[in-house]
Amino acid sequence: MSGLRSPEVSTTESVIEEEEAALAESAALDIRNGFAEYNARFRTITRRAQVRFETRDFVNAHADTLERIDLYDVCVRATTRRLEHLLHERKRDHALWRRIRDRFTELIAPLLDQELNKTFYNTLTRRFFDTPGVDTDIEFVALDIDPTDRITHPVARHSYAVWGQLSRSCAHILGDYAFAAPYAHMTRCAQRIANTLIERLMDWGDDPVCAVELLETVFYREQRAYLVGRVFGAERIAPLVIALVNDDDGIHVDAVLTDRAHISQVFSFTRSYFQANLPTVGDAVVFLHTLLPHKPVDEIYTVLGRAKQGKTERYRHFFRHLASHGDELLVHAAGERGMVMAVFTLPSYPLVFKLIRDKFAFPKDTVRAEVMEKYNMVFRHDRAGRLIDTQQFRFLRFPYRQFDPVLREELLTSCSESVTRDGEDLVISLCYVERRLYPLNLYLREADAQATRHAIVDYGQAIADLAASNIFPGDLLLKNFGVSNTGRVIFYDYDELCPVTDCRFRELPEDDGDGESFYVGPQDVFPEQFPRFLGLDEAQREALLQAHGDVFTVQWWQHLQQRLVQGHNLDVSPYPESVRVGARAIEQAHEP
Repeated sequence: MSGLRSPEVSTTESVIEEEEAALAESAALDIRNGFAEYNARFRTITRRAQVRFETRDFVNAHADTLERIDLYDVCVRATTRRLEHLLHERKRDHALWRRIRDRFTELIAPLLDQELNKTFYNTLTRRFFDTPGVDTDIEFVALDIDPTDRITHPVARHSYAVWGQLSRSCAHILGDYAFAAPYAHMTRCAQRIANTLIERLMDWGDDPVCAVELLETVFYREQRAYLVGRVFGAERIAPLVIALVNDDDGIHVDAVLTDRAHISQVFSFTRSYFQANLPTVGDAVVFLHTLLPHKPVDEIYTVLGRAKQGKTERYRHFFRHLASHGDELLVHAAGERGMVMAVFTLPSYPLVFKLIRDKFAFPKDTVRAEVMEKYNMVFRHDRAGRLIDTQQFRFLRFPYRQFDPVLREELLTSCSESVTRDGEDLVISLCYVERRLYPLNLYLREADAQATRHAIVDYGQAIADLAASNIFPGDLLLKNFGVSNTGRVIFYDYDELCPVTDCRFRELPEDDGDGESFYVGPQDVFPEQFPRFLGLDEAQREALLQAHGDVFTVQWWQHLQQRLVQGHNLDVSPYPESVRVGARAIEQAHEP
């Protein structure tokens, strides 16, 4: 009869459908399990941080940081190999991957950290398909929503009601955060926390603190542990971070932070990632965003060590903004044009995009691979609050019409190894994305005298901080440094940086008038020359030398270099001296 199908055909289609469903099920399960394995191994590494802090094993703490950074790609490669074996010739079958995505969505539906799972899935599809831009047919794409909005699950925390005995409550707090190493003097530490809170919050009233809540998870990084939460008054709330150090005398409170600017500096995009053993991540991100509402969610994910999710959130938020500002052009970033990198920005959005040029003008003698290695070095190094965390993106797709014509022409001609036109889009195969800073050389021309003095002094401190973390910037010109929104000076030009321990610091020979030359090797550095070529006026130069004159002497660098070679861990504090309490004499208690 016309229109009827034979039983054999129906049976065959049914078998094929079952096989397709089974294959999609197996692949989706493998991806879910691949992320679960990554997550478990991530937490195993992170849990070591407490022991490293307790034993002051900061060398292995840094090794753990590097192991955890590498772990994501290790697990992605392992999952990719399993999927290649499972899918065989169908590993690039779009129809099959649509089914895999749909089944994967169902499998992760009960999980709080769905977004982290989706990012892992997207990473895999990109490995298989080399996708330029985004493939909405098989990837998870959600530019129109903020995925953290749906997270209402409260992150685990300790809560403390304060009934007139703040120091007693502070002692209770420290007792709840016990370590294998002893506190040097818990009662004294508790008193210092209490005194500091009363002093800092005195405009809240006579008994300013009604309650304190802190995340159960301790945050570790470099040589410190942090208790993170907030403090409540009768009508006001402030963030609270208590920094702990472990020295020869034991563990003690080093700083109490209640100012958002100081806490933002601790959670900065210029710092290495925390080791924080969080059972789930999204709820912690939501909580931290209440403490730091002006810090982008992508940076919070990143500073927790979830760098891939940070990239996803940065991509999501930027391209949503770009689409909503269709009449705004991408333009050259402020500052002098670089010989190695072309840099552009969207004026209304605080990011810059940096592309390696095809050829470098004289006197630059580096090559493309070396530049990429410098950026990878910074990604894995202790950034000491003075280097921007830069994310590498591949195959970004921008609307062709949204580029300033002069910029567009420059990218297509001088960055042709990274930029191609594809219809109505420009596709950038490799770029580095980072927070936008205002170039220091421009800032010094435009700011008032007080601000410029502060900036030039902080420039000297930035050099010292970088050196303590075994980084020599190479090119110390002011144009290679930027000023953040908080007035902090940050280094952002990485093509000439190198370890301090690789340099040869020398004094200039005295000119005896005989005209003889002397040999200068590629690693030779003459610190006393630095101030001569910075373009500072007399007042700025005097302020710099008065505050950091030793940085421009050979002896300072050679002494520092010797300490680094000997393996000394040189501490670069992530907060100013004004918030430290560890060395302060115990003040008279404010309460009976």
